[in-house]
Amino acid sequence: MTIIALDAMGSDEYPIPDVTGAVDAAREYGVEVILVGDEARIRSVLDGLNIGSLPVRIVHAPEMLTMEDKGVALALKARRPNAKNSMAVGIDLVKNGQAQAFVTAGNTGAALATAYFRLGMIEGVDLPALAPVFPTATGSCVVLDIGANPDVKPDNLRQFAIMGSIYAEKVRGIKNPKVGLLSNGEEEGKGNSLVREATPLLKGTGLNFFGNVEGKEVIGGSVDVAVTDGFTGNVMLKSSEAVAKLIVDKIKEAIKTGGPLALLGGILVKPALGKIKKLLDPAEEGAAPLLGVNGLVFIGHGRSDAFAIKNAIRVAKNAADADVLTAMRKGISERLG
Repeated sequence: MTIIALDAMGSDEYPIPDVTGAVDAAREYGVEVILVGDEARIRSVLDGLNIGSLPVRIVHAPEMLTMEDKGVALALKARRPNAKNSMAVGIDLVKNGQAQAFVTAGNTGAALATAYFRLGMIEGVDLPALAPVFPTATGSCVVLDIGANPDVKPDNLRQFAIMGSIYAEKVRGIKNPKVGLLSNGEEEGKGNSLVREATPLLKGTGLNFFGNVEGKEVIGGSVDVAVTDGFTGNVMLKSSEAVAKLIVDKIKEAIKTGGPLALLGGILVKPALGKIKKLLDPAEEGAAPLLGVNGLVFIGHGRSDAFAIKNAIRVAKNAADADVLTAMRKGISERLG
């Protein structure tokens, strides 16, 4: 049985969504979940959920990392050998082979630092990359990096491309995924110096390299993997989420204020709107993988509810079951060795 360690102190409303989502995941996906955090607080929620014989257990971690932890203080808490915060304890479970993956909806920077210091990097990879799945016109696209590294070098983009391609194939089930390099123009030679210098490197990887792609082509489904620096990727992610929310909100507003005919039309299109909302809802994926670290780590939104936590555990289980980490080590070695 796949074992997932969950930071029960991660979400903004911890530990209720975290614990509830974990129980739902154990019941629905047949996965064992280790809840990491303040045992008394976790137990108070768990006891009210009637878990019976479900494989859910607690590992006590009396401390937690928050948005207030930054800079040197964060680095020290992340790397201290005897750290007792929920992220460090949970990631150590992965490092020691007691869990196959770690999931958190906590502070992204804290999760990045803790994973980096406690797991180290896959040999041949210099920087970790956050790789969420974007909905597209034809399915989905893995986009990396979306925030772990604002500044990168061309060789980092080559590493990201290899990891993203392997993740898309092994976890998303996309055969020979097309990889694009995010730019401000389709033609080769467009883009800043980072894009121009990365192009020949990506061509030499042996991947199914599509070439430069604009943001509209990513959303249009031209590629299965889009590679960029963390600054550009983060702007794209947050802009996409804001536009998606704006469209859905404006449709609802138009229906409510458009009179009787609009209300009737709203009733008729409600099933279709439900499908669109589901497509655009980040809770459907739950969390994004942190690729490049030497262990499976998934990071979700702080505002995650139980549904998002459940899905984050599902995504982590799928990655563990696909043995994507072994494939990534092998792929990096073969293509960069």
